Amino acid sequence: MTLVMGPRTESSVIVEASSVSKRFGNRLAVDQLSLRVSAGVCYGLLGPNGAGKTTTLRMIYGVTRPDSGMIRVFGIDIDRDPRAVRARLGVTLQQNALIEELSAEENLRVFGRYHLLREPELSRRARELIDFFELGSQGRSPVRQLSGGFQRRLAIALSLMNRPELLILDEPTTGLDPALRLALWSRIRDLKAEGATVLLTTHYMDEAQRLCDTVAIICGGKVIDEGAPSDLIAAGLARETVEFDCSPGEESVLLNGISPHPQRLRVGRRLMIYMDDTSSLIEHIRDFDRGQRRSLIVRPTNLEDVFLALTGTSLEGVL
Repeated sequence: MTLVMGPRTESSVIVEASSVSKRFGNRLAVDQLSLRVSAGVCYGLLGPNGAGKTTTLRMIYGVTRPDSGMIRVFGIDIDRDPRAVRARLGVTLQQNALIEELSAEENLRVFGRYHLLREPELSRRARELIDFFELGSQGRSPVRQLSGGFQRRLAIALSLMNRPELLILDEPTTGLDPALRLALWSRIRDLKAEGATVLLTTHYMDEAQRLCDTVAIICGGKVIDEGAPSDLIAAGLARETVEFDCSPGEESVLLNGISPHPQRLRVGRRLMIYMDDTSSLIEHIRDFDRGQRRSLIVRPTNLEDVFLALTGTSLEGVL
């Protein structure tokens, strides 16, 4: 049973943005941004609030026009033929766009008719998606009676009614509990395994690290780094992290005896120190504390560390 893909595009590049800019009044939301999304990958846009992620998505699916630059989707200039592009897209917005008086199945059928689906394909497609997103237990209840998690699953299901070649997800799991987030991650992986190209934004670094083949970190409307999550981590920081609370004054004394001087990142009282082998550092901290049991977290370096370093928190030894 194929849930997603329509006819494959001939190009291996699904989305190509070249030097795209967008201004709202005096605010430059997107600044000479360029990116390429290849077929069959999950590509993530990461950035702080106001970085330009949602504006970039809106330009890609043709709702907002760029002031300059060019965006091609499936090799089509989105500015010249937005309808041809939108027919091959599925889009899930940050806010669910559902008809609350109708059931999940009725919402799917309405959206299917919008894409000109007819019987028996319309009913078959709605049933496939109800099964895929496990909506059957609530499939005939009015949407207003559904939980937030059911509504979010339905919103993503709607974006798949037309078997899109490109699925765009704007913060798909924000506000969901951990179990539902894991369930939706599984569904997104299944869609990708069937050949879908997925373009998403998220504030959850663990989500991006688990789902995305490639991420672009955006700040101030610009792409400031791009690559596979594992490559960004390896290129930017040492392999291991020791994380604990200490004051800036204590930090300078504590690290005075460490050579070579390690990379480090501070967020408030929280200090993260990055080394390829943290065993000597842990021993040094224990000696410094003279038997007191300071709470330490020792973990692999992750994408959140890279994100914090690149988007404005100082990282000595790197920035």
